Amino acid sequence: MRTLILTIITSLLLVSCENETSKVSYAVDPQNRSVEVESIVQANAYTYLEVSENGSRYWIAVPSLEAKEGDMLHFTQSMEMKEFYSRDLDRTFDLVLFVDDVSTLPIPAKTASLSTPAQQHEGRPKTDKKPIEIKHEAGVVPLSDLFANPGKYDQQLIKVTGEVTKFNTGIMGKNWAHIQDGTSYEKFFDLTVTTQDVIPVGDVVVFEGQVVLNKDLGSGYFYEFLMEDASAKRAVAL
Repeated sequence: MRTLILTIITSLLLVSCENETSKVSYAVDPQNRSVEVESIVQANAYTYLEVSENGSRYWIAVPSLEAKEGDMLHFTQSMEMKEFYSRDLDRTFDLVLFVDDVSTLPIPAKTASLSTPAQQHEGRPKTDKKPIEIKHEAGVVPLSDLFANPGKYDQQLIKVTGEVTKFNTGIMGKNWAHIQDGTSYEKFFDLTVTTQDVIPVGDVVVFEGQVVLNKDLGSGYFYEFLMEDASAKRAVAL
């Protein structure tokens, strides 16, 4: 009996050690950060996670994510915001990191092979059409007009107004915003914009930038419509 108990204990210890020391089969980005989820607060566009890392606790914000306490998450790209006020939560965070590339697996190094399904890029993010109503300032092009008349606006510097529905920072040296204005044409309702400005999700802004059609960035990132290097200002309520 004693031998059986010792065998069971030994087996459990071995399994535990294997779990703790198991490694992914690809090179991990040297900037990879691993955090443990301590608490979760869900908002409309973001999930706010209190996490612990090497004895420190802080908040991160990620696009809506199902998570539970004790989950291990990984990321490399983040933007620090101090005294950040969340309108959804009516709460001010002393400090929160907005994370671009949260993952349940360590982030692979840029030189790592992306041949396995778990490591492949998913390509352009999927977006859902939202019930948005926006009044446009004079001189602003509705997104439906842009989508319906691409040849008219190709390579043109124009203004568009929209609500920021997604926002990612520090990708290829730019910030990336998705905007919607409630209008659409055929399958198109969302415009991707690159900018150096930082805009919280949910803000309604006017972007001014150059329209580029059929932009192929590789790795599955293909944009029929893209506004590049845009400047942003908050829209005036009408």
